[in-house]
Amino acid sequence: MRTATYATRAVCAAAVVLAGTACGGGGTGDSGAVLSSSWGDPPNPLEPANTNEVQGGKVLDMIFRGLKRYHPETGEAEDMLAERIETSDSRNFRITVKDGWTFSNGEKVTARSFVDAWNYGASLRNNQRNAYFFSYIDGYDKVHPEGGRQTADTLSGLKVTGERTFTVRLNQKFSTFPETLGYPAFAPLPRLFFDDHGAWLKKPVGNGPYLVENYTRGSQMSLRTWDGYPGHDKARNGGVDLKVYTDNNTAYTDLMAGNLDLVDDIPAAQLKNVDTDLGDRYINTPAGIIQTLAFPFYDRNWSKNGMEKVRTGLSKAIDRDQITETIFRGTRTPATDWTSPVLGEDGGYREGLCGDACRYDPDEAKRLIEEGGGLPGGQVKITYNADTGSHKQWVDAVCNSINNALGDDRACVGNPVGTFADFRTQITDRKMPGPFRAGWQMDYPLIQNFLQPLYYTNGSSNDGTWSDRKFDDFVDRANAETDTGKAVGLFRQAEEVLRDNMAAIPLWYQNGSAGYSERLSGVKLNPFSVPVYEQIKVG
Repeated sequence: MRTATYATRAVCAAAVVLAGTACGGGGTGDSGAVLSSSWGDPPNPLEPANTNEVQGGKVLDMIFRGLKRYHPETGEAEDMLAERIETSDSRNFRITVKDGWTFSNGEKVTARSFVDAWNYGASLRNNQRNAYFFSYIDGYDKVHPEGGRQTADTLSGLKVTGERTFTVRLNQKFSTFPETLGYPAFAPLPRLFFDDHGAWLKKPVGNGPYLVENYTRGSQMSLRTWDGYPGHDKARNGGVDLKVYTDNNTAYTDLMAGNLDLVDDIPAAQLKNVDTDLGDRYINTPAGIIQTLAFPFYDRNWSKNGMEKVRTGLSKAIDRDQITETIFRGTRTPATDWTSPVLGEDGGYREGLCGDACRYDPDEAKRLIEEGGGLPGGQVKITYNADTGSHKQWVDAVCNSINNALGDDRACVGNPVGTFADFRTQITDRKMPGPFRAGWQMDYPLIQNFLQPLYYTNGSSNDGTWSDRKFDDFVDRANAETDTGKAVGLFRQAEEVLRDNMAAIPLWYQNGSAGYSERLSGVKLNPFSVPVYEQIKVG
């Protein structure tokens, strides 16, 4: 799979207000009451093909429904707007869209709603961050060339064949392609999105159970239940106010003070208190999330020959057991591969695949780093965003572990960046001075999603720009394999290449954690660690 290098793109203005509800009006849900939940401003506009991070993804999951939806408990890809997805060769697919679905402005959802959205997402001139997800479709090299001029406006592999039917021709066999179609990038879009894009950005119109009522950047996004929603998963509340916090400790304090109903990221500093504070209103459940340290391979200091020993040495200098026990108190598990246990062994998770490279061994760590030529500039700076996720605590702990292993108090230091948006901008602009935080929340529950976007050459989330032909070849062969067991085996071989090069350091698997007020019931986190908002009852 290929994707072009992203050009710099201006995103939403610093203060964007999305005012008013779409046609159909806000609903009342089971109780009519609205809940409040902690949130962080997404760095990009809420276009489905331009959102590749958790905060924006939460909103898209509330205001859109696609062909598939991942079951909120099992993660299994189930039909949503797809009536049928048929194929005889894992390359040519015929898709039939269910009848009776509309957008919240009354427009009917048709096959063209999907085809137009996918063509928009794939086009280089639209510079969508998730364009990569369409690269399997024939004609992608023309609408999104790696170099040179775009020579087509639409994907040749997409054809509308009826009001509710369209065909998809891929440029290679991809047996699990239907399972990817629950990802928000594949959501349908109404004509307003294309005819008056500016108006849509100010007031997004989707086809999910919630409407965006208003949004003040840096403050709050208010969503309200859509009475006309035709799906079986109607909201059981009157809406959700997503309140922006730049410090999850503040959010937790507001929860305890009765000023907030739901916090879906319990700060590490409060984990010792949650049982007393919340009792059975505390949730700690496995999720498809892994935390890693990525490297800037565009920097010769980190990619030259011998640096794989330095990277492996750093991995062995990190005492994962101690950090996860003392800081995270059971909400993290030391990682022994680059995927997630939620996949299960049949789905590709392989406990211990990292082997000795992920075992704490300070003596061996020091030896490897010295053999590899030492730390670039004599010091490692681990960059992270300081506004969410208790990152300062664990980065400091990782650095302390490295410093102790190397016998040098200045060998490793944290390098905080104020906000997640600024952190992502520096990553996109390739300005990382060394290792950086690279948490990954699965887009869909397939081993392919833990490997290809992050480590394939020019992958959509390959922020360190690592590239290896052997890895790419194993991924290509796995995607073309129709036998699930054989495909998983090939992906594991790709993962072994990743290990042998230590292209990223796996740190720990992350559970989803949340706390909620006495006003709420029915609170659950899905396998992506996101609250299943529509199931929450208030009162």
